Amino acid sequence: MSSYFTDLAQQYIDGDWRPGTGSWDIIDFNPYDNEKLASITIATVDEVDAAYRAAERAQKQWAATSPYARRAVFEKALKLVEEREREITEAIIAELGGTHLKAAFELHLAKEFLREAVHLALRPEGRIIPSPIDGKENRVYRVPVGVVGVISPFNFPFLLSLKSVAPALALGNGVVLKPHQNTPIVGGTLIGKIFEDAGLPGGLLNVVVTDIAEIGDTFLEHPVPKVISFTGSDQVGRHVATVCASHFKRSVLELGGNSALVVLDDADIDYAVDAAVFSRYVHQGQVCMAANRILVDRSVSEEFTGKFVAKVRSLKVGDPSDPQTIIGPVINSQQADALTATVEQALAEGATALVRGTTTDNLVEPSVLTDIPAGSALLRREVFGPVAFLVPFDGEEEAVRIVNDTPYGLSGAVHTGDVERGVRFAQRIDTGMFHVNDGTVHDEPIVPFGGEKHSGLGRLNGESMLDAFTTQKWISVQHGRSGFPF
Repeated sequence: MSSYFTDLAQQYIDGDWRPGTGSWDIIDFNPYDNEKLASITIATVDEVDAAYRAAERAQKQWAATSPYARRAVFEKALKLVEEREREITEAIIAELGGTHLKAAFELHLAKEFLREAVHLALRPEGRIIPSPIDGKENRVYRVPVGVVGVISPFNFPFLLSLKSVAPALALGNGVVLKPHQNTPIVGGTLIGKIFEDAGLPGGLLNVVVTDIAEIGDTFLEHPVPKVISFTGSDQVGRHVATVCASHFKRSVLELGGNSALVVLDDADIDYAVDAAVFSRYVHQGQVCMAANRILVDRSVSEEFTGKFVAKVRSLKVGDPSDPQTIIGPVINSQQADALTATVEQALAEGATALVRGTTTDNLVEPSVLTDIPAGSALLRREVFGPVAFLVPFDGEEEAVRIVNDTPYGLSGAVHTGDVERGVRFAQRIDTGMFHVNDGTVHDEPIVPFGGEKHSGLGRLNGESMLDAFTTQKWISVQHGRSGFPF
């Protein structure tokens, strides 16, 4: 087992590794075999305060540092991730139940985002804007917001922590990171260690492992952070947005989805099957962009369904440390129980199980359901696990209506033999992202990432990082004397 689970089972505050002072411990379990990986005494309100104050103190000098010097830290961090890829892979498998395939996918993207952070340090540019007043020069500067609070999820914790932490730091901010309680090492202290070893000055990045049962809304309400970047469920996201707004903070919210993959009547069926199976079952379906609903034109539904079911039945379920495993465990027993209940609810409503997987501890075998009643609430909400809903439709108009009939709008995909038909279809869908002739699960460092409706507020990646983690400051200069009316 990786030494990370012994060496990094602490808080990382103001450049020091220290135990928390809370009265209880967060126990970090392997979701496959329930082995205890680590025990971390939680951070208290006082430690959250210490972390934010440390970031505040360190940030001013960091912002004044040449961006060329800042980017060297990210070049070194990238090199460290590449050197430690095997150990990080082992940690992802142990702490998340991620398969080798999933770990490789996450690490590839994490490295891409670190490469982008190297360039992002040099991205902010000022502007000079004309003035109607003679002799006036208007300068607009891009400046760091100051300190950013980052709350990351359990499904892709290494990537999704880095995705906010690295750009916020690159742009001259300090950061306090609160990882999910189920992934405190991979999503939290491991990132602290990498940046420490990469030469990031102490205090700029702090990691607090804690729980709202201990700190309440302190992480959100604290006066130091000006931006909170949250990735998680829309229910929690709504609370984060409300608290932030009441304290005049900016919130960047990357929330859940209920994406659809649509197979039109002229699609390449074999290719659409491959895309749909990946889009639904990658990382056990614990992906915000996963294809919850797979919509198939009735004229091709029989062929598609037969091939889809056959491929799903072939997926190997089991130990995520086995390189052949495609579907490992879900993150915890609550998720496993919720997925079992979802299947049972669908069957009680009249759905047909084409594949009905069993649940053993946290191993949830894939299920494929069809004949879900059109009015079922299950079709409108996120299902975070390996359960696919096949929905037939008659023609594009009905497909568009069904795809949009959800409170979410994150991702989606359409398969067709006519690319421009696919683009026209995509333009009618209320989502932040949509893909033609591909899967629903994509993320690229310089393309705006985010959702509409209940799927979030704001965007990340590329230029959007400037909007998320910097602010604009107007400084005017009057050359000569200005006139005043009195």
